[in-house]
Parts: sequence; C-alpha cells; structure tokens
Amino acid sequence: MKDAWESGDPYEYFMGRWSRLVAQSFIDGLPPSSGLTWLDVGCGTGALSQAIFQKREPSGVIAIDQSKAFVASTQERLGAQAQCRVGNALELPLTDHSVDCAVSGLVLNFIPNPEKALREMRRVTRPGGTVATYIWDYPGKMEFLKYFWDAVVYLDSAASDLHESTRFSDSTDAGLKTLFRKAGLAQATVEAIEIDTIFESFDDFWQPFLGGQGPAPTYVLSLDAPERNELRARLKERLPIQANGQIPLVARAWAASCSV
Repeated sequence: MKDAWESGDPYEYFMGRWSRLVAQSFIDGLPPSSGLTWLDVGCGTGALSQAIFQKREPSGVIAIDQSKAFVASTQERLGAQAQCRVGNALELPLTDHSVDCAVSGLVLNFIPNPEKALREMRRVTRPGGTVATYIWDYPGKMEFLKYFWDAVVYLDSAASDLHESTRFSDSTDAGLKTLFRKAGLAQATVEAIEIDTIFESFDDFWQPFLGGQGPAPTYVLSLDAPERNELRARLKERLPIQANGQIPLVARAWAASCSV
C-alpha cells in the first residue's frame, strides 16, 4: 500500500495540531540565534517553518517538499516571507554551504535513503551551522497511532507489516544517532520531545483518520464500509475514554542535532 501525500488540508486535520506542538519544542532546543537562513526539508503543511518564523526571526526560510499540494499549503500559510519549492530531499536544489540551519520534521523515516538526505542537508549547510531533525517514536511512545494499528492488526493480521512500530522500527534514539553517524554527523545529540495528544471525544480521535493522507488514513481509505465500522468499534472499545469523553494520550518524538 502506497502512502498518499496529495492534499494538505486533510493531512493538517490529521496531524497538524500535533506537528505544531512538537515543532515548537524542537525549535526551542536549537541555538537561539536570529537573522539566519533556514532550510525546511519535507516541509509538509508548514508546521516547522511556521515555528522558525515565530521563534527565531530568520533572514529567510526555504521550504521544500515533493508534494505540490503540501508546498502550496505551506506557501499559503506562510505567505511571501517563505520560499516554498517542490524538490527532492535526496537532491536538494541548493548550492553547497548556502544555509545556516537545515532541519526536517517528521519526515526522515519516509525518505527512501535517509542517510543520503542527511548528507544533502549537511552539504548545503555552512560550516558552523546546524543540521537537525525529529521523528516520531513509532516503536515506543506514539500512543494514538499505536492504538490505531493494534486495532488494525487485531482485525487483520495480514496488515501487521503496515503497523508503524514495525515499519519504522529504527525510529528510536539509537537508530537516529546511528543514522547521523553514518551521514558524517557523529557529534549529534539526541533528545526526547514529549507532547500531550488530548482528544476531546471519540469523534475527535476518529474523524481525522478518514482524510486519506498519510499511512493510517490511507489504510482506512482502502477499507469498505463494514470494515471501517468494525475498526471504529474496536477502537472505541479499546481507547482509554474518560468519563468526560476525553482521550488523554502522549506522543514522543526523537530530535537529533549536530553542528557542521
């Protein structure tokens, strides 16, 4: 099953609120300098680029993604202050040493050759600059996706390889540290970022999975109506729904950064 990345608004509805929270914490952990040029690789719908503008007063931000729809969403969200381009993380359309900070958020595990992507980010970063990224801790503490995929596999054991804790088993602190080392960034530090992902109701949890953008929503889109209803019922049975209807969960990301 191929993940769908074709529409910005459904993805924003599914992941945007959590992307923005983790992006803010990630930027807080980087050097506080203002007036720098930033590159956002795999910008998605612009959560990380937006955090850069809000917290670092950059001289410029270049946001790159392979999805035309995501680039359009980011450009609309950020306006003329950002340069948003369609581009490939494995062949960044920038010259050597042209940015001060090259960053990416929640995308490295989806890139076919993440080591090469990091090498490209290092190539375009000026000496003394920073290469940094963060990814969800899929095998560990990414609770709302774990509940989802556990329910999927319970109902369809053939879908076990799609479970993101299996599919992205290297999305750990050790895995990220090893990846940076292989990319020539051996001095990288890795830290955890945890956010609360509180859903106000079961519908607030379930409806974003119906948008068809990203691995889990793509899977839901592949189901027929009875299968979707069965999955919905299983989730409603298993989620820790509180008396007030809220579903309090936690998500963890691993963030790595290194000076070049």
